[in-house]
Amino acid sequence: MTTYALLISPGTNRVYAESAVDLTRGELALFSQAVLGGRVGEAEVTTIGGVRYVTFEADPLTERDIALLGNMSSAFALFERAGDLLRPVELHRLDRYDDDLITIQKYAGKTNEQFTKLLLNATLLASAWAGELLERRFRVLDPLCGRGTTLNQALMYGFDAAGVDLDQKDFEAYQAFITTWLKRKRVKHRVLESGPVRRERQVVGRRLRVELAPSKEERKAGAVQLLDVVNADTTRAGEFFRPGTVDVVVADAPYGVQHGSRTPAKGLARDPLALLAAAAPVWAGLLRPGGALGISWNVHVARRDDAARALAGAGLLVRDGGPWPDLRHRVDQAIVRDVLVATKPA
Repeated sequence: MTTYALLISPGTNRVYAESAVDLTRGELALFSQAVLGGRVGEAEVTTIGGVRYVTFEADPLTERDIALLGNMSSAFALFERAGDLLRPVELHRLDRYDDDLITIQKYAGKTNEQFTKLLLNATLLASAWAGELLERRFRVLDPLCGRGTTLNQALMYGFDAAGVDLDQKDFEAYQAFITTWLKRKRVKHRVLESGPVRRERQVVGRRLRVELAPSKEERKAGAVQLLDVVNADTTRAGEFFRPGTVDVVVADAPYGVQHGSRTPAKGLARDPLALLAAAAPVWAGLLRPGGALGISWNVHVARRDDAARALAGAGLLVRDGGPWPDLRHRVDQAIVRDVLVATKPA
């Protein structure tokens, strides 16, 4: 057995940093269970040279194992431990673009980038295609996409990204950011659609569709990604995307009462459970069989059991037991964030 020491990225805010160690242990357990054959031993926290590491034992990791673990949300550096000595293990990540795609946006209420990556990873690992994480071009939908943190992480991984959000200001802010960023970085891209969407002479939403590739060679070879973002109510997502075409749905539910879903009968539904009950069947319908849905929310406004029932009511199988319930953590005094992941039966 070999002992490994994982150094957690220092690029976290203070509150998230307090939870980062426990979240890393939970995420490592998910990777072990889903794609490493359960070969990673229980992770511990070890102080080496005055610095905290997450340490674990495993049979010597293969190149593929290391390539998978390199995408952990908090992984900054990995070492083999020999007594008091640490030997660096080179990490190769899926990242296809400069990291400012993820980090440059700063605004009130932005979800921590590391948590966004963790939530996406957990959902990918629950899908039927977890073993293809390094090769498959997943299609990711964030049905509450805000200003696009999840969309940008999906693009960073080389995936197709789709999003829906009701807030026009957020849609416009993301459209301005991503189109400017693509031009400034000279990323090969083509805007396929930008503007209002009309049905029966009525405007039902606005849409931005962009085709992009990290290099001219990949674009010529047809290795292009698709970004597709819609400004509309999430309960109408099925009007913009075909059923059974999404691999994973990932959503960090808004924590404030100003967000919600507008329905003809009730107007703006501010209760997160009402939003989840109305939207989960729509999101589940967009998933391919074998796909997975991951959602995070504030437990002070909705209990885990109630959220799980809403997902089960949409025909999804909630993952529980093992490391799945270990991703709950405090965001601030008013918010304790929990994570539920569920799969669509194949």
